[in-house]
Amino acid sequence: MEHFKITFEPEGTRVVIHQGATILEAAGHAAIILNTVCGGKGSCKKCTVKLAPDEKEVLACQYHIDSDLTVIVPHESRFFEQKILEWGNLEKTTIAPDIYKKYLSFALDSQIYGLAVDIGTTTIVAKLIDMTTGHTKGVKGIMNPQIKFGDDVISRINYAKTEDKREHLHKSVTGALNKTILELCDEVAIKPDQIFEMAVVANTTMNHLFLNLPVSQLGQAPYYAHSLEDYDNAPADFNIGINSNANIHTVGNIAGFVGSDTVAAGLAVNIANTQQNTLLIDIGTNGEILLATDHELYAASCAAGPAFEGAKITQGSRAVNGAIEAVVINHDDIDIDVIGNCPARSICGSGLIDAVAVMLDLGVIDETGKFVEKEKLKASVPSPVRDRLIIEENGQPAFILAHNNDSDLREVVLNQKDIRQLQLAKAAIRTGIILLQKKLGIEDGNIEKVLLAGAFGNYINKNSALRIGLLPNVDIKKVHFVGNAAASGAQLILLNSTSRQLAKDLTKKIEYIEIANEKTFTDVYADSMIF
Repeated sequence: MEHFKITFEPEGTRVVIHQGATILEAAGHAAIILNTVCGGKGSCKKCTVKLAPDEKEVLACQYHIDSDLTVIVPHESRFFEQKILEWGNLEKTTIAPDIYKKYLSFALDSQIYGLAVDIGTTTIVAKLIDMTTGHTKGVKGIMNPQIKFGDDVISRINYAKTEDKREHLHKSVTGALNKTILELCDEVAIKPDQIFEMAVVANTTMNHLFLNLPVSQLGQAPYYAHSLEDYDNAPADFNIGINSNANIHTVGNIAGFVGSDTVAAGLAVNIANTQQNTLLIDIGTNGEILLATDHELYAASCAAGPAFEGAKITQGSRAVNGAIEAVVINHDDIDIDVIGNCPARSICGSGLIDAVAVMLDLGVIDETGKFVEKEKLKASVPSPVRDRLIIEENGQPAFILAHNNDSDLREVVLNQKDIRQLQLAKAAIRTGIILLQKKLGIEDGNIEKVLLAGAFGNYINKNSALRIGLLPNVDIKKVHFVGNAAASGAQLILLNSTSRQLAKDLTKKIEYIEIANEKTFTDVYADSMIF
C-alpha cells in the first residue's frame, strides 16, 4: 500500500500515512485533535480544514488521502482543552479512612497513597490522596483521549463494535491514566508504586470501556448494561502502572445510561439520607437526574444532546479560549465575558443559556423561541439592541453577540436554528425532572433543594437557568452548586469500606425510570420546549 506525507500548518508537523486514510486519521497521528462532534460522519462540518496552496475547504473526516498534502487547520476546527472542573463538595461528616491498613505490610515507609478517578465522556479527573489521612495531595484534570473517536457515548459505542476497536478505546483511557499518574507523582515527589488503591467511577459506557466490557448493547434498545456490578481488579489486568499489590475498585452502575458517577455523586451529597425533597442534576450530553424524598429515590437519564457543549450550535464550542461564557444586559445594550480575555470566536454552553435568557428579557425572542421581527419589537427595546438583529444570507434571523474589528474573525451570532437546538436540549432535561416529579407526586414548590453537579452545571448562571425553564420554578436560594460531586464520591469510596457498602446499597436503592417509556413523555416534552 502506498504511503504519503501529510504536513499540518501552522505547526509544520509532518506524518506519513497510508493511502485511503482520512485527514482526520492523519491529524490523530500528528497529535492534533480536531472537532468531531458527529463522530466523523461528516454531518457537523466542524472538522473543516484547508488544502494548500489554493485553500480549498474539505471535511477532515471525509477527505481520503491519495497524494502528499499540506493541510491548514483553522482555529475553530481544533479541539482545544476546555475548562475542567476538579473541585467538589463533600458532606460535612468525616468518614475515617480504613482501607489503607491492609497495605501496611507492603508499605515499609507507611506512605500509602490512592487515586480517586472520575472518567467522564469529555474529561478525566484524578485525585491523589494520602490513604492514611484522607488528605488530597494533588488533582489533575485531562481531556479524555477517546474524544477523537467521537464527542458522545453513542459515537464511541458505534466505533467499538469490534473487539479490536473496543480494545483501542480501552487502551487510550488506561494510557492516559498512566500518564496522569506519572505527572501527579512527579508533582508530589512520590513513586507510582506508593499508590496502593484506585477507586474509579464513570458513566456506564466509560465504565465498560475502562473494564473492556462489550458496549454494543448500550447503543440499541432496550439499552442494557453488560454489567451493573462493582469490581476489584489487579493493576496488571489493565496495565496500570501502580504498585503490583494494589487494588482497582470500580463502582457499580444503575442502568444503561446512569452509571457509577451518579452513584458517587449521590453518595457525596448523602442523598440517601436526605430529609428534604432533593433534586440532583448533572447536566451534559446525557443529563443524569436523582430525585429523592425521605423514603424514595428515583433516577433518570435524559438525552439532551451536545448543544450544552456547543455542538450543533452554528458558532458553538466547548469552554475554550475565545468562547463567550457569559452575557448580561448593561444599560441599553449587552456585555459579554470571553474565556481567555481575548476576542470572541465562539459561544459555549453557559454563554448560550445566558444569551437566550437575555434575549427573552429584552423581548428579542418570544416564549416559543421565535425571533420577533425588528419592526414588531417593543418601543422599550434600545437602539443598540435593535441593531444587533440581522437577517443572515439564508434568510434566517440572528442576533449579533460580538462584533469583531479583526478582519480575520467573523461576528459571533445566534440564529433561529441555534435557539431551537437549545430548546431541544433544555426540554430533554426538564422533561426528565418533571416525569420524576410526577412519579413522586412532587410539585415545583415542594422541591426544597436543587443541587447542580458536574462541570457544565457549575459554570451556568442560576438566574439564566431558571429564566429559560431548564430548572424547576423554585426560589434561587434553593439552587446550590456541588462541584465535581462524582470525584468527591470516588474519594469517599477510595478511603473507606463503609462508603463502598453505602455505594452498593445506593445502587440497589435507586429506582431507574426509562422516561421515554412514560405515557406522558411526548406531551411533557412538547410543553417543556416553551421558555
